[in-house]
Amino acid sequence: MSEAERIADQLRRAFEGNAWHGPALREILSGVTATQAVARPLPRAHSIWEIVLHIGVWESVVRRRLAGEVIVDLPPEQDWPAVADTSDAAWRKTLAELARGHQALRQAIAGLSEAQLAAPVAGQDYSVYVMLHGVVQHDLYHAGQLALLKKALT
Repeated sequence: MSEAERIADQLRRAFEGNAWHGPALREILSGVTATQAVARPLPRAHSIWEIVLHIGVWESVVRRRLAGEVIVDLPPEQDWPAVADTSDAAWRKTLAELARGHQALRQAIAGLSEAQLAAPVAGQDYSVYVMLHGVVQHDLYHAGQLALLKKALT
């Protein structure tokens, strides 16, 4: 297994499960309703839905950077998109889009060479390798937040 395949596997475990740390994103989000996803059980904290959108944004940013797009910073409204439609259908769509984007990112990662991993990310002062480990860490950081928010709702 190549290093890129190992990173893609770590991202898969963080998202789908069978991870050493505990429940993965998909496991944490299982059974969460649209009403729960939009709720704010902790004052001044993001909702589950907002965090899910944020995770999707950054997985997309990493995927786009891998394709050569220069993305330095995001404005707050793109970094933390607002939830406009709070229906059950919109929540299902949000989860489906997160899963599709995640799968596309894993596929993009798995095909990278060692040289590509070592290359700098355009517009950044770190390598592709560091960015990819960072997106895994980002997903896990927010998975912990999601788990606490879900627990606060029950």
